[in-house]
Amino acid sequence: MSNNNENKLVPKLRFPEFKNNGEWQESLLNEVSPAIFDGTHQTPTYTDNGIPFFSVENIISGNKNKFISREDYLLATSKNKPEKGDIIITRIGNIGTSKVIDWVYEFSIYVTLAIVKQSPIFDSHYLHSYFQSSRYQKEIQSKSLLNAVPCKINMDELRRTKILLPPDKEKKEQQKIASCLSALDKVITAESQKLDILQVHKKGLLQNLLPQEGETVPKFRFKEFHNSGEWVFDAFSEYITLYRGSSPRPIQNFFTTDELGVNWIKIGDTKNADNFIIKQVEERITPEGAEKSRKVNVGELILANSMSFGKTYQLAIEGYIYDGWFVLREYERHFDKQFLLQLLNSDYMQNQYKKLSAGGIVQNISSDIVYNTILPHISIKEQQKIASVLSSLDEIISAQTQKVESLKLHKKGLLQGLFPNLNNDNL
Repeated sequence: MSNNNENKLVPKLRFPEFKNNGEWQESLLNEVSPAIFDGTHQTPTYTDNGIPFFSVENIISGNKNKFISREDYLLATSKNKPEKGDIIITRIGNIGTSKVIDWVYEFSIYVTLAIVKQSPIFDSHYLHSYFQSSRYQKEIQSKSLLNAVPCKINMDELRRTKILLPPDKEKKEQQKIASCLSALDKVITAESQKLDILQVHKKGLLQNLLPQEGETVPKFRFKEFHNSGEWVFDAFSEYITLYRGSSPRPIQNFFTTDELGVNWIKIGDTKNADNFIIKQVEERITPEGAEKSRKVNVGELILANSMSFGKTYQLAIEGYIYDGWFVLREYERHFDKQFLLQLLNSDYMQNQYKKLSAGGIVQNISSDIVYNTILPHISIKEQQKIASVLSSLDEIISAQTQKVESLKLHKKGLLQGLFPNLNNDNL
């Protein structure tokens, strides 16, 4: 690929064989497609089998789990019929998500989706790739109904979105771009599947290494502990003390960007956690605010009692927590920290939280609920052995996660480079 930094309608990255092909052309979507139509506005009666019926969640998940009768299908497709080679695009929620129809069976769509009919002007896989570009995504978001919840774009605005096409009529440059991105998508899919397999393996291993409901020993036990007897089960409160965080109020008066500010650890900071380890925060508060909160130290375990309730994280930083967290202390005589982290995030514990908090209007858990859960307990030495095996697998999962994220970041860079994205775009 060659770089072209001129301020023209050309991409930054261009395959060598096309570098002298000139500027790209801008058109409206309804100028390049012979028809753009949405699905039925009526929710049909679902059947156990019949004609597949797709809505947004089906396109995003890939599931084919809704069916309608042939009569409803004929009614819904009386004017327009989606076919192989057309493109499905979402127009509500995560608008602009697309998929090329690569199957030949009959199906129908709901109004939350639209069909872009194939055309001799564009390669469908190219246009699907262009829909993923930051340029197009910015535009489709700008044309959405700003006050609609969830986000939505009407059909007229969708038809007027701008499309960029290379100048060659034979579509060779389109096909080259589509082929490049499609190959990368296959790699991302394969690596993502490896990650899924590792995560399923971890879940199964954890179930086998811990006693399940009604059991006093696990299905799998390391041979050096075969004669160590049954596991002991007792209330959480017998082993661990919870200390709830607190918040200065009104909290907005204590946010700061000053270098003297201290880490303010929120539930939202868990989105960047790796293997349940929190390494960074988005906000800091003043030392005065910290005096009205609870300090936590590097290495401590904190348990979420709201939102993603029941999940436990280890801190790689020190800071202060609000009342959406409990910090766990005074457990060291009974539990190895890494084993405890694995145990508290296992299905064994998560299922207890869900049962004990069932019926509550707000999805959170009190200290009473946590204290009433039952913890399985064994010797520290056996705990350390289990934790070592699980931690090793966590490292493999972490490395695979980073590999997938790097590939996605690489694709994002290609999407930015392979399509023109002028600095003066008013999107």
